[in-house]
Amino acid sequence: MRHGYQYLALSRATSSLLCSLFLIRHPFCYIDGTFSYSLYRKICTDRSAVNKASNTQESSVAKPSIIKTSENPLQTIEVEVYDEYGEKLVKSIACERPLTVLLNWKEIVTLMTLGSRPEALVLGYLKNQSFISDPEALDSIIIDWETHSAAVVTRENIDHLEPALKKKTVTSGCGQGTMYGNVMKQLEHYQVPQQPIKQSQIYAALEALTHYNDTYKKAGAVHGCAICQEDRVLSFVEDVGRHNAVDTLAGEMWLNGMRGDDKIFYTTGRLTSEMVIKVAQMGIPVLLSRSGVTQMGLELAQRFGITTIARASGRRFHVYSGADKMVFDVKGHSEEA
Repeated sequence: MRHGYQYLALSRATSSLLCSLFLIRHPFCYIDGTFSYSLYRKICTDRSAVNKASNTQESSVAKPSIIKTSENPLQTIEVEVYDEYGEKLVKSIACERPLTVLLNWKEIVTLMTLGSRPEALVLGYLKNQSFISDPEALDSIIIDWETHSAAVVTRENIDHLEPALKKKTVTSGCGQGTMYGNVMKQLEHYQVPQQPIKQSQIYAALEALTHYNDTYKKAGAVHGCAICQEDRVLSFVEDVGRHNAVDTLAGEMWLNGMRGDDKIFYTTGRLTSEMVIKVAQMGIPVLLSRSGVTQMGLELAQRFGITTIARASGRRFHVYSGADKMVFDVKGHSEEA
Protein backbone atom coordinates (compact mmCIF):
# COMPACT_ATOMS: atom_id res chain seq x y z
CA MET A 1 0.00 0.00 0.00
CA ARG A 2 1.32 3.46 -0.79
CA HIS A 3 -0.04 6.95 -0.33
CA GLY A 4 -1.17 9.47 -2.93
CA TYR A 5 -3.10 12.70 -3.24
CA GLN A 6 -6.73 13.08 -2.28
CA TYR A 7 -8.68 11.23 -4.95
CA LEU A 8 -10.76 14.16 -6.11
CA ALA A 9 -7.61 16.00 -7.18
CA LEU A 10 -6.98 13.31 -9.81
CA SER A 11 -10.11 14.33 -11.69
CA ARG A 12 -9.46 18.07 -11.49
CA ALA A 13 -6.50 20.00 -12.84
CA THR A 14 -5.84 22.81 -10.40
CA SER A 15 -3.12 25.39 -10.28
CA SER A 16 -4.12 26.69 -6.88
CA LEU A 17 -1.18 26.64 -4.50
CA LEU A 18 -3.62 26.47 -1.60
CA CYS A 19 -5.24 23.34 -2.97
CA SER A 20 -1.84 21.78 -3.63
CA LEU A 21 -0.66 22.41 -0.09
CA PHE A 22 -3.94 21.08 1.28
CA LEU A 23 -3.77 17.87 -0.72
CA ILE A 24 -0.11 17.25 0.04
CA ARG A 25 -0.94 17.39 3.74
CA HIS A 26 -3.83 14.93 3.37
CA PRO A 27 -2.73 11.82 1.41
CA PHE A 28 -5.24 9.02 1.17
CA CYS A 29 -4.55 5.38 0.40
CA TYR A 30 -3.98 3.77 -2.96
CA ILE A 31 -3.63 0.03 -3.52
CA ASP A 32 -1.11 -0.89 -6.25
CA GLY A 33 -1.42 2.56 -7.73
CA THR A 34 -5.22 2.51 -7.82
CA PHE A 35 -7.30 4.68 -5.57
CA SER A 36 -9.49 2.75 -3.13
CA TYR A 37 -12.74 4.58 -2.46
CA SER A 38 -13.64 2.10 0.29
CA LEU A 39 -10.41 2.95 2.11
CA TYR A 40 -11.14 6.64 1.69
CA ARG A 41 -14.61 6.15 3.18
CA LYS A 42 -13.17 4.08 6.05
CA ILE A 43 -10.64 6.79 6.92
CA CYS A 44 -13.37 9.44 6.79
CA THR A 45 -15.65 7.33 8.97
CA ASP A 46 -12.94 6.55 11.52
CA ARG A 47 -11.86 10.17 11.80
CA SER A 48 -15.38 11.51 11.96
CA ALA A 49 -16.05 9.19 14.90
CA VAL A 50 -13.31 11.03 16.77
CA ASN A 51 -14.32 14.50 15.55
CA LYS A 52 -18.07 14.02 15.26
CA ALA A 53 -20.32 17.04 15.50
CA SER A 54 -22.90 17.53 18.24
CA ASN A 55 -25.96 15.35 17.69
CA THR A 56 -28.38 16.64 20.32
CA GLN A 57 -31.01 18.27 18.12
CA GLU A 58 -33.80 16.70 16.03
CA SER A 59 -31.39 15.00 13.63
CA SER A 60 -32.45 12.57 10.91
CA VAL A 61 -29.89 13.76 8.35
CA ALA A 62 -26.94 11.54 7.44
CA LYS A 63 -23.95 13.60 8.50
CA PRO A 64 -20.78 14.09 6.47
CA SER A 65 -17.38 12.98 7.74
CA ILE A 66 -15.73 15.84 9.63
CA ILE A 67 -11.95 15.65 9.55
CA LYS A 68 -9.80 18.06 11.56
CA THR A 69 -6.01 18.13 11.44
CA SER A 70 -5.77 19.85 14.82
CA GLU A 71 -7.81 21.38 17.60
CA ASN A 72 -9.59 24.66 16.92
CA PRO A 73 -7.29 27.65 17.52
CA LEU A 74 -7.30 29.97 20.54
CA GLN A 75 -10.20 32.40 20.79
CA THR A 76 -8.28 35.05 22.76
CA ILE A 77 -4.70 35.91 23.63
CA GLU A 78 -3.19 38.11 26.32
CA VAL A 79 -1.23 41.26 25.44
CA GLU A 80 0.42 44.03 27.40
CA VAL A 81 -1.22 47.46 27.26
CA TYR A 82 -0.80 50.77 29.06
CA ASP A 83 -3.64 52.68 30.67
CA GLU A 84 -4.24 56.44 30.70
CA TYR A 85 -1.78 56.81 33.59
CA GLY A 86 1.02 54.89 31.87
CA GLU A 87 0.52 51.79 34.02
CA LYS A 88 1.20 48.46 32.31
CA LEU A 89 -1.69 45.99 32.27
CA VAL A 90 -2.34 42.55 30.78
CA LYS A 91 -5.53 42.39 28.72
CA SER A 92 -7.21 39.83 26.46
CA ILE A 93 -7.93 40.49 22.80
CA ALA A 94 -10.00 38.45 20.34
CA CYS A 95 -8.12 36.41 17.75
CA GLU A 96 -8.88 36.77 14.05
CA ARG A 97 -7.65 34.42 11.34
CA PRO A 98 -8.42 33.70 7.66
CA LEU A 99 -10.28 30.56 6.62
CA THR A 100 -10.44 29.87 2.89
CA VAL A 101 -13.55 27.91 1.86
CA LEU A 102 -13.25 25.38 -0.97
CA LEU A 103 -16.22 23.56 -2.51
CA ASN A 104 -15.18 20.41 -4.39
CA TRP A 105 -11.68 21.94 -4.41
CA LYS A 106 -12.79 25.19 -6.00
CA GLU A 107 -11.87 28.26 -3.95
CA ILE A 108 -15.00 30.25 -3.04
CA VAL A 109 -14.14 32.87 -0.43
CA THR A 110 -11.83 33.67 2.47
CA LEU A 111 -13.61 34.44 5.74
CA MET A 112 -12.04 36.22 8.71
CA THR A 113 -13.13 34.33 11.81
CA LEU A 114 -12.46 33.37 15.41
CA GLY A 115 -12.55 29.77 14.22
CA SER A 116 -14.59 28.28 17.05
CA ARG A 117 -16.89 26.10 14.90
CA PRO A 118 -15.38 26.13 11.39
CA GLU A 119 -17.32 23.16 9.99
CA ALA A 120 -20.67 24.77 10.85
CA LEU A 121 -19.48 28.17 9.57
CA VAL A 122 -18.50 26.92 6.12
CA LEU A 123 -21.65 24.83 5.72
CA GLY A 124 -23.87 27.71 6.78
CA TYR A 125 -22.07 30.11 4.46
CA LEU A 126 -22.35 27.81 1.43
CA LYS A 127 -26.01 27.03 2.14
CA ASN A 128 -26.99 30.66 2.74
CA GLN A 129 -25.35 31.62 -0.56
CA SER A 130 -27.36 28.81 -2.28
CA PHE A 131 -24.17 27.05 -3.40
CA ILE A 132 -25.34 23.78 -1.81
CA SER A 133 -28.81 22.60 -0.83
CA ASP A 134 -28.76 18.82 -0.24
CA PRO A 135 -27.40 17.72 3.16
CA GLU A 136 -27.63 14.06 2.13
CA ALA A 137 -25.10 14.69 -0.67
CA LEU A 138 -22.41 16.01 1.67
CA ASP A 139 -19.44 13.65 1.73
CA SER A 140 -16.84 15.29 3.94
CA ILE A 141 -15.66 18.52 5.55
CA ILE A 142 -11.91 18.84 6.07
CA ILE A 143 -10.60 21.60 8.34
CA ASP A 144 -6.87 22.35 8.13
CA TRP A 145 -5.59 25.25 10.23
CA GLU A 146 -2.05 24.76 8.86
CA THR A 147 -3.23 26.06 5.48
CA HIS A 148 -6.17 28.01 6.97
CA SER A 149 -8.50 26.03 4.70
CA ALA A 150 -11.88 24.32 4.91
CA ALA A 151 -12.78 21.95 2.09
CA VAL A 152 -16.36 20.76 1.60
CA VAL A 153 -16.79 17.74 -0.67
CA THR A 154 -20.28 17.06 -2.02
CA ARG A 155 -21.85 14.76 -4.59
CA GLU A 156 -24.33 17.53 -5.39
CA ASN A 157 -24.24 19.05 -8.88
CA ILE A 158 -22.58 22.46 -8.57
CA ASP A 159 -22.58 23.44 -12.25
CA HIS A 160 -24.44 26.63 -11.28
CA LEU A 161 -21.43 27.82 -9.28
CA GLU A 162 -19.63 29.84 -11.96
CA PRO A 163 -22.53 32.13 -12.96
CA ALA A 164 -23.51 32.56 -9.31
CA LEU A 165 -19.99 33.66 -8.34
CA LYS A 166 -20.09 36.36 -11.01
CA LYS A 167 -23.25 37.90 -9.50
CA LYS A 168 -21.99 39.40 -6.25
CA THR A 169 -23.63 42.04 -4.08
CA VAL A 170 -21.55 43.66 -1.34
CA THR A 171 -23.87 44.35 1.59
CA SER A 172 -23.61 46.61 4.63
CA GLY A 173 -21.83 43.95 6.68
CA CYS A 174 -18.81 45.98 7.85
CA GLY A 175 -16.88 44.85 4.77
CA GLN A 176 -17.77 41.18 5.28
CA GLY A 177 -21.30 40.97 3.92
CA THR A 178 -21.68 39.51 0.45
CA MET A 179 -24.62 37.88 -1.32
CA TYR A 180 -24.09 35.79 -4.46
CA GLY A 181 -26.38 34.71 -7.25
CA ASN A 182 -30.16 34.89 -7.14
CA VAL A 183 -30.70 34.46 -3.40
CA MET A 184 -33.45 37.11 -3.28
CA LYS A 185 -35.19 35.66 -6.35
CA GLN A 186 -35.44 32.29 -4.58
CA LEU A 187 -37.13 33.99 -1.62
CA GLU A 188 -39.44 36.17 -3.72
CA HIS A 189 -42.72 34.71 -2.42
CA TYR A 190 -41.40 33.10 0.75
CA GLN A 191 -43.10 33.49 4.15
CA VAL A 192 -41.77 32.08 7.41
CA PRO A 193 -44.13 29.95 9.53
CA GLN A 194 -46.37 32.27 11.54
CA GLN A 195 -46.03 31.81 15.30
CA PRO A 196 -47.24 33.89 18.26
CA ILE A 197 -44.57 35.07 20.68
CA LYS A 198 -45.13 36.02 24.32
CA GLN A 199 -43.67 39.08 25.99
CA SER A 200 -42.61 36.81 28.87
CA GLN A 201 -40.67 34.60 26.42
CA ILE A 202 -38.66 37.60 25.25
CA TYR A 203 -37.86 38.54 28.85
CA ALA A 204 -36.85 34.95 29.64
CA ALA A 205 -34.64 34.67 26.56
CA LEU A 206 -32.90 37.98 27.30
CA GLU A 207 -32.27 36.86 30.88
CA ALA A 208 -30.85 33.51 29.73
CA LEU A 209 -28.57 35.24 27.22
CA THR A 210 -26.86 37.25 29.96
CA HIS A 211 -24.99 34.06 30.93
CA TYR A 212 -23.24 33.89 27.53
CA ASN A 213 -20.95 36.31 25.63
CA ASP A 214 -17.82 34.85 27.27
CA THR A 215 -15.39 36.11 24.63
CA TYR A 216 -17.01 39.54 24.55
CA LYS A 217 -16.85 39.82 28.33
CA LYS A 218 -13.19 38.81 28.28
CA ALA A 219 -11.90 40.67 25.20
CA GLY A 220 -14.68 42.57 23.41
CA ALA A 221 -14.49 43.04 19.61
CA VAL A 222 -16.94 40.22 18.75
CA HIS A 223 -20.63 39.77 17.93
CA GLY A 224 -22.85 37.06 19.39
CA CYS A 225 -25.80 35.17 17.90
CA ALA A 226 -28.06 32.54 19.43
CA ILE A 227 -30.89 30.17 18.66
CA CYS A 228 -33.43 30.18 21.49
CA GLN A 229 -36.54 28.14 22.20
CA GLU A 230 -38.93 29.57 24.78
CA ASP A 231 -36.66 30.43 27.73
CA ARG A 232 -33.69 28.26 26.66
CA VAL A 233 -30.58 29.10 24.66
CA LEU A 234 -30.01 26.08 22.40
CA SER A 235 -26.83 27.34 20.79
CA PHE A 236 -24.73 30.50 21.14
CA VAL A 237 -21.76 31.50 19.01
CA GLU A 238 -19.42 34.49 18.96
CA ASP A 239 -17.31 35.67 16.04
CA VAL A 240 -15.52 38.76 14.81
CA GLY A 241 -18.35 39.35 12.33
CA ARG A 242 -22.05 38.92 12.93
CA HIS A 243 -22.43 37.32 9.48
CA ASN A 244 -20.02 34.56 10.51
CA ALA A 245 -22.03 34.00 13.67
CA VAL A 246 -25.35 33.67 11.85
CA ASP A 247 -23.80 31.42 9.17
CA THR A 248 -22.37 29.18 11.90
CA LEU A 249 -25.78 28.72 13.50
CA ALA A 250 -27.37 28.14 10.09
CA GLY A 251 -24.79 25.43 9.45
CA GLU A 252 -25.47 23.79 12.80
CA MET A 253 -29.21 23.78 12.17
CA TRP A 254 -28.72 22.26 8.73
CA LEU A 255 -26.19 19.68 9.91
CA ASN A 256 -28.41 18.59 12.81
CA GLY A 257 -31.75 18.70 10.99
CA MET A 258 -33.12 21.30 13.40
CA ARG A 259 -36.49 22.93 12.72
CA GLY A 260 -36.73 26.70 12.75
CA ASP A 261 -40.47 27.30 13.07
CA ASP A 262 -40.51 27.27 16.90
CA LYS A 263 -37.24 29.14 17.45
CA ILE A 264 -36.12 32.71 18.20
CA PHE A 265 -32.98 34.07 16.57
CA TYR A 266 -30.96 36.54 18.65
CA THR A 267 -28.09 38.78 17.58
CA THR A 268 -26.08 41.52 19.23
CA GLY A 269 -25.72 43.20 15.82
CA ARG A 270 -27.99 45.41 13.77
CA LEU A 271 -30.70 43.89 11.59
CA THR A 272 -29.63 44.62 8.03
CA SER A 273 -31.15 43.16 4.87
CA GLU A 274 -28.65 40.30 4.78
CA MET A 275 -29.26 39.33 8.40
CA VAL A 276 -33.01 39.21 7.77
CA ILE A 277 -32.52 37.15 4.58
CA LYS A 278 -30.39 34.59 6.42
CA VAL A 279 -32.91 34.23 9.25
CA ALA A 280 -35.67 33.76 6.65
CA GLN A 281 -33.58 31.02 5.02
CA MET A 282 -33.40 29.31 8.41
CA GLY A 283 -37.21 29.41 8.66
CA ILE A 284 -37.17 31.24 12.01
CA PRO A 285 -40.22 33.47 12.62
CA VAL A 286 -38.87 35.74 15.40
CA LEU A 287 -35.77 37.95 15.13
CA LEU A 288 -34.46 39.59 18.31
CA SER A 289 -31.64 42.13 18.43
CA ARG A 290 -29.86 44.18 21.04
CA SER A 291 -29.16 46.74 18.30
CA GLY A 292 -31.36 48.49 15.73
CA VAL A 293 -32.88 47.70 12.35
CA THR A 294 -32.25 49.25 8.94
CA GLN A 295 -34.96 50.38 6.53
CA MET A 296 -34.34 47.52 4.06
CA GLY A 297 -34.01 45.02 6.87
CA LEU A 298 -37.45 46.06 8.15
CA GLU A 299 -39.03 45.96 4.68
CA LEU A 300 -37.75 42.41 4.12
CA ALA A 301 -38.87 41.27 7.58
CA GLN A 302 -42.37 42.55 6.78
CA ARG A 303 -42.32 40.78 3.42
CA PHE A 304 -41.21 37.46 4.96
CA GLY A 305 -43.60 37.74 7.91
CA ILE A 306 -40.81 37.83 10.49
CA THR A 307 -41.60 39.33 13.89
CA THR A 308 -38.79 41.86 14.36
CA ILE A 309 -37.86 42.94 17.88
CA ALA A 310 -34.94 45.35 18.27
CA ARG A 311 -33.31 47.61 20.87
CA ALA A 312 -33.88 44.73 23.27
CA SER A 313 -32.12 44.88 26.62
CA GLY A 314 -33.19 43.88 30.11
CA ARG A 315 -36.98 44.28 30.08
CA ARG A 316 -37.25 46.80 27.28
CA PHE A 317 -37.68 46.24 23.55
CA HIS A 318 -39.38 47.69 20.47
CA VAL A 319 -41.49 45.59 18.08
CA TYR A 320 -40.86 46.86 14.54
CA SER A 321 -42.92 44.24 12.66
CA GLY A 322 -45.31 41.47 13.64
CA ALA A 323 -46.89 43.25 16.62
CA ASP A 324 -50.14 41.43 15.81
CA LYS A 325 -48.39 38.15 16.75
CA MET A 326 -47.15 39.47 20.10
CA VAL A 327 -48.92 38.30 23.25
CA PHE A 328 -48.37 40.97 25.91
CA ASP A 329 -48.79 38.77 28.98
CA VAL A 330 -46.77 40.86 31.47
CA LYS A 331 -48.87 43.74 32.73
CA GLY A 332 -47.55 47.21 33.47
CA HIS A 333 -44.18 48.83 32.79
CA SER A 334 -41.07 47.35 34.34
CA GLU A 335 -37.83 49.08 35.16
CA GLU A 336 -34.77 48.14 33.12
CA ALA A 337 -33.14 45.06 34.61
